Amino acid sequence: MDKPEISRRRLLRLGAAAVPLAALGPALAGPALTGSAFADTVGAAGPAPTLRMPAETDQHVRTFMAWPGPSAAWGSQLPAVQRDIANLAKEVARFEPVVMVIAPELVAAATPLCDTSALPGSRGITFLPVSNDDLWIRDFGPTFLVGPGAVAGLDTNFNGWGKTGTSYEQNFAKDARAAAALLAQYGITRVQAPFVGEGGSLETDGQGTLLATVSSLVNPNRNPGLSQDEVEQRLKASLGMEKVIWLPGLAGQDITDGHIDCVARFSAPGRVILDRPAPNTTSMWLRVHTEAKRVLQTATDARGRALTIVELPGPDHTKIRGMGSSFLSSYTNHYTVNGAVLVPQFGHQEADEAARTILAAEYPGRTVVPVVIDAIANGGGGIHCATQSQPVVPAAV
Repeated sequence: MDKPEISRRRLLRLGAAAVPLAALGPALAGPALTGSAFADTVGAAGPAPTLRMPAETDQHVRTFMAWPGPSAAWGSQLPAVQRDIANLAKEVARFEPVVMVIAPELVAAATPLCDTSALPGSRGITFLPVSNDDLWIRDFGPTFLVGPGAVAGLDTNFNGWGKTGTSYEQNFAKDARAAAALLAQYGITRVQAPFVGEGGSLETDGQGTLLATVSSLVNPNRNPGLSQDEVEQRLKASLGMEKVIWLPGLAGQDITDGHIDCVARFSAPGRVILDRPAPNTTSMWLRVHTEAKRVLQTATDARGRALTIVELPGPDHTKIRGMGSSFLSSYTNHYTVNGAVLVPQFGHQEADEAARTILAAEYPGRTVVPVVIDAIANGGGGIHCATQSQPVVPAAV
C-alpha cells in the first residue's frame, strides 16, 4: 500500500448541572445561541436538569458518517479510503441506520459502493447532500445533547484542529459548516458552543463526568487566552457536565493534539478503558499512557466513585498490516452501536484477539465486530473518528 501524500496524524502507538432546556431559549425555535450568551444564560438558569451529552453506549437513532471527496488530503489513497468508509458503513448498518454526509456531485459514484440491498437485515445507508471536505465527522459534526423529550446539536466551532499555517493544514471550510447544515436538514436545534473543539476531544459516562485532554482543548490553537479553569467551565455549561477529569495528553505531535478518544474511553460509569501502547512504541506516547494512568488511578467521577481502569494493549507496530508513520493502531478508537461494538483489526493476530476479548468483557451483551480499516488508519484516524451517533431522546416526564 502506498503511503498517502498528506497524513492526518502521526502514529499514536501507543461542577455544573445539566443544561436547562430554558437556557437554550430562542435556539429551540430558530437560530443558535452562541458563545458567551449561551454560557451566561446557562449560568443564570439554575440547576434544573435537562440537556446533557449522553454516553455513547445509550441507544442510537442513527449513525452519521461522511464521504471523503477529491478535496480531502488523501491523494492516490482516496479510492481505498472510500472503500473502507463504505465497508464500515455497511457494518454499522447491520445494527442501526446510517446517514452518509456527502457532496451532491459524489452521490452517483458512491451509490454502488454503499449498496446494502443484498445484505439481509441491514438498516440501510442514506445519503445526505451536504458538502464536506473529509470523513472525520466525529470532529466536525454536531455533538448531540438530549433530555426528557428534547434534543439539540452542539456545534463545537470546528477550525481544522487549529492547524492553519502548519504542516498539518488541510481544507476544512466545508467541514466547518457541515454541523449546521446537518442539523437544519433534520430540524434539530443547533447550539453554538462557547469553546472551540472537536467531538473526538469529548468523552462522557453519561452521568455528568467528562474525560478530556489538556493538550487538545487548553490550547491557543483552539481557545486562545482561556485558562484551563475557563475552558472547563464552558465545557460543563454546554455539555451538562458536573466534573471534568483532565488527562495531560500531548500537543503538537499529531493533528488533534492528543484527542481523548485514542487515550481513554468510558465503557460504563466508573469504568475506563485506557489505551496501552506496545512496549516498542516511541517513548513520548508511552509517557502519555503513564501520565493518563496516574491521573485516573486517583480520580473520582461526578458521583464520587473511584475509577476501575481496564488497559487495552495496542498491537506491535512491526506486526501490523499498516504502513507509514501516520498509521493509527488504536483499539481504543472503537465505536459502540446498538447491540454491538466495532473494533479495528490490524493484522497482529494476538493483539487483535486480545482486544476483541477485552472489549467483549467490557460491553456484555454486545457483539464484537472486527473491521479492517487499513486505508483510514493510514491517514491517522479510526472507526470512532469516522462516526457520530445521534442518541434516542429520553421520554418526556
